[in-house]
Amino acid sequence: MSTSSIDRRKFIQITGITGTGFLLGLQQRGYGKTAVASFTNEAAGYNLSPYILIEKSGGITIFNTRPEIGQGTAQSIPALICEELEVPLEQVTIKQSGGEKQFGAFQGVGGSYSVRGSYMELRKVGASAREMLLTAASQQWSVPVTECRAEAGKVIHASSGKSLTYGELAEAASKLQVPKKPVLKDPKDFKILGKAAPRPDVPLKSSGKAVFGIDADVPGMVYASVEFCPVIGGKLISVDDAKSKAVTGVSQVEKCERIVGIYRHDGVAVIADTYWAALQGRKALNIKWDKADKEAFSSLAYNQKMRNLAKEEGKPDNKNTGDDTALYAAPVLVEAFYETPFVSHSPIEPMNCTAHWKDDGVEIWTSTQVPSELVSEVSREFGLPAEKVKLNVPYSGGAFGRRLINDYVLTSVALSKKIGKPVKQIWTREDDTRLGPFRPPTFSLLKAGLGRNGMPMAFRHKVISPSIEASMDKRYDKGKMDKGMTEGISDQDYLFPNMKNSYVFADVDIPLLYWRAVTSTTLAFAHECFIDEMAVKAGKDPLGYRLSLLKENSSTYRLLQKLKEVSGWEKPLQKGKGRGVAQYKFFAGQCGHVVEVTRKGDGVTIDKVWSVIDMGTVVNPDTVKAQVEGAVVMAITAAIKNGITFDKGQTVQSNFNNNPILRISEMPDIEVHILTDQTGQIFGAGEPGLPPLAPALCNAVFAATGKRIRKLPFDVNKIA
Repeated sequence: MSTSSIDRRKFIQITGITGTGFLLGLQQRGYGKTAVASFTNEAAGYNLSPYILIEKSGGITIFNTRPEIGQGTAQSIPALICEELEVPLEQVTIKQSGGEKQFGAFQGVGGSYSVRGSYMELRKVGASAREMLLTAASQQWSVPVTECRAEAGKVIHASSGKSLTYGELAEAASKLQVPKKPVLKDPKDFKILGKAAPRPDVPLKSSGKAVFGIDADVPGMVYASVEFCPVIGGKLISVDDAKSKAVTGVSQVEKCERIVGIYRHDGVAVIADTYWAALQGRKALNIKWDKADKEAFSSLAYNQKMRNLAKEEGKPDNKNTGDDTALYAAPVLVEAFYETPFVSHSPIEPMNCTAHWKDDGVEIWTSTQVPSELVSEVSREFGLPAEKVKLNVPYSGGAFGRRLINDYVLTSVALSKKIGKPVKQIWTREDDTRLGPFRPPTFSLLKAGLGRNGMPMAFRHKVISPSIEASMDKRYDKGKMDKGMTEGISDQDYLFPNMKNSYVFADVDIPLLYWRAVTSTTLAFAHECFIDEMAVKAGKDPLGYRLSLLKENSSTYRLLQKLKEVSGWEKPLQKGKGRGVAQYKFFAGQCGHVVEVTRKGDGVTIDKVWSVIDMGTVVNPDTVKAQVEGAVVMAITAAIKNGITFDKGQTVQSNFNNNPILRISEMPDIEVHILTDQTGQIFGAGEPGLPPLAPALCNAVFAATGKRIRKLPFDVNKIA
């Protein structure tokens, strides 16, 4: 997913298009070809071209390769280019890429990587274009380039006041050598980056004008609703479709397949003129499934299996330090076991895809996080050249990791190929909830040996869980340490002597997938609750205890000090109230929360959350705050709502009635603070706010009630 620094020698200027303009892109590491494509003319429209297109008419188009799924890339990615190009965002047209080869091998969103993976490269793209336009103007006026400045889509000559628009300079600029070392702006001169700015997608979404994948409308299309075995992994024996075909509007019933990671699941698709008819026809199907031994799977039995596996030694982490025997030599031993469940992604927009198989290829309309991977996967699965796969990427109504895979897309393409018509497949909410893939359950056994002063002498965190990678790749090696399932536990700044972290693989035949902030959401709960247990055992303040375990120049120390300040941590609380603190540092970045709760009957109410996120560098502070707030909502949901459980091979939960999300009436007040620095570092915004919320909440519950929460979800209205 990494992007190289810009390869300036491989910039391409498109010449011979003087009626239109010029465009610039950048070279992607490891892909071998320059990420630039030409286009024909204005009348014929554009072939999407990397990053910047300046038309002679004055129009400026910025191409966004990071799909907008609600996280703000429709503003943040173009902002990186526009800042250096010296053009306001309001003055450009933003176009979404669709997995085209010229944009590079990874066009997608995941891992809070969009801005942090593009920050310097895209600024250099904008700076190079700006310098070429300045040079073109200086040559036309026969003045030194130092006397020219770029401003709001124009180049202005300082002394004379003459100006030329970028469109007027496009032809001349396209013939110039691309600067080898474009000069980037000093951050103190930023007009866009670091400033709160409105997102262009918000007015469209709030007015109902935004187009999502589910809104696709293609002439001649039919609708498909697909029935899969309710017991995950069941095989199709037979189908009686007589009653289904009797439903008005139903045209045919077809067998199909769902490919999700290493699994291939049988399905039966009902094709109809309307979605309603397809759904009613699906309900009328009489299907016999071979459920085999799949019906034996239950959460109750599987959870006990993971508890038993905790007795195994586990594969050690390569960051382990010190003496393995130090734990039991310590005067005080602290031990705890934590459990988290399967969780559904449940984006508000259900899975959907419209596909049209044609003689010359296939065209697809769908909400996705990974346009480039989608094109590659369709190409591989159907034996099509990638250039024969045309992808249209509208907005996504949420994703949270669910749209990182393309199971629903492959099914739609296969159906369209089979029946020779455009097919629009829409999953029901029940499909989204029941079929997965899911965030895996994760159990943690933690032990610490404390000295007589309460400071740790040894620390252990053993993770017991199935593997997402094993669910996605048949080549998974069960004999190796799975760092994806021990995410962050060895990367905290705490000074633990004699640290030993390990992983025990727990096999499961259920599709698994990355969930927002991935396994940090489960591991932070165990890790940071256990730090609290250590502090209580040592008789010390939980926040002060954490600070005592840190170097003062560490990022965690700085973050916790800020939390201490903004939350008023040291101020006495009223009777019945409690505060909890937690932080977590992982691949996407770092955030910390202080949560305040109040006892209410047998439970607690969640009153307020103070959040501090370390961004390093900020593009749009409003977007960062919104992302942290959204992460808090999602984290509270995962902590106190149902989660996903299995009985007789199928999910117990089916829809928002029994797999609910947090309601607005349950929302606490959230106060977000952003840490920045001058080191040039940049971290993610979408995910870091999620992992530390559950432990901060559970630590607050303990402070208010004396009850320790070690298993999620828990009933916030009835603390056992």
